[in-house]
Amino acid sequence: MHLTRVRLYPVKSLGGLDVRSARVEPWGLAADRRWAVVDDAGRTVTARERNQMLALTAEPLADGGVLLGSAASDPLRVDVPADAAPVAVGVSRQGTALPAGGEANDWLSTHLGQPVRLVWQPDPTVRAVSGDHGGLDGDRMSLADAGPLLLTTEASLAALNAWTDEGAPELDMLRFRPNVVVDGDEPFAEDEWGFVTLGEVRFRIAGGCDRCMMTGIDPFTLQRGLEPIRTLSKHRRRDGKTWFGVLLVPQNEGEIAVGDAVAIG
Repeated sequence: MHLTRVRLYPVKSLGGLDVRSARVEPWGLAADRRWAVVDDAGRTVTARERNQMLALTAEPLADGGVLLGSAASDPLRVDVPADAAPVAVGVSRQGTALPAGGEANDWLSTHLGQPVRLVWQPDPTVRAVSGDHGGLDGDRMSLADAGPLLLTTEASLAALNAWTDEGAPELDMLRFRPNVVVDGDEPFAEDEWGFVTLGEVRFRIAGGCDRCMMTGIDPFTLQRGLEPIRTLSKHRRRDGKTWFGVLLVPQNEGEIAVGDAVAIG
C-alpha cells in the first residue's frame, strides 16, 4: 500500500487543499486546523450550519498565518495574532484562543452572512484528545473535531460507492475531509489496524470516525443530500452511529509525502 493523498485544512470547516508532503507534529499535520471561526458568543461556526464555508479557501503561510480566498472577492492575508488577548471559545477542551481581529472578521462575516470572528490556537499542547475518541494520557490535538489526523482508504470509498443506489452520483473522498488517504485492496481493513506507518512516522489508530450530516454536503455544488449517511446506515452502523475512516495519533514527528509506503502493525 501507498499514501495517495495528503490534505490540509488550515481553518476548521473551510475548504482544504492537497499538498505533496507535510510535517507531522504531535498534535497533527503542521498548519492543519490551527484556526477556527466562531460567532459573537464564541461558539464554533462550521459547515454543518453554513455549508458555504466549504467554498472558502485558506492557504497556510510560512510564518503561521493564512491567506483566505474566495471566488467572489480578493484574497486576504491574516497574520498570527501573537499579541492579542485571549477570548473564550466554545471548542471542546480548548477554552480560549487568540482573535485575528477586524479585517479577517469583516471578510468572513461578509462571506458567511452573519457576524463571525477568526481565532487562532496558539498552543495545541493544551487540547487533549478525548477518551471518547481513543485518546490516551499525553495525546494532544489541533482544533480538529475528534483526532489529530483522519485516514481513509480508496478501497473503502470504492465499496461505499458500490453500495449506493444505481444512478446515484459517485461520492468523492472530499466529503470525508481526510488528512491522509491510502490505497489497498481490502475495504475497511483499516478498522482492524492497531498501528500504521506512513513514510517516517508511526501512528496509533485511536478508533473509528463516526460521521455526521456534514458529509451530505456535495463539496463541489454545496448542495445537501442523504448520501452517504443513508448508505452508511445500512452497511456501517453500530452504536447508533455511522462510520468511515479512522483517527490517527502520531507516535513520533517527521515528514510524510504522497507515494510513501504504508506499513501495518
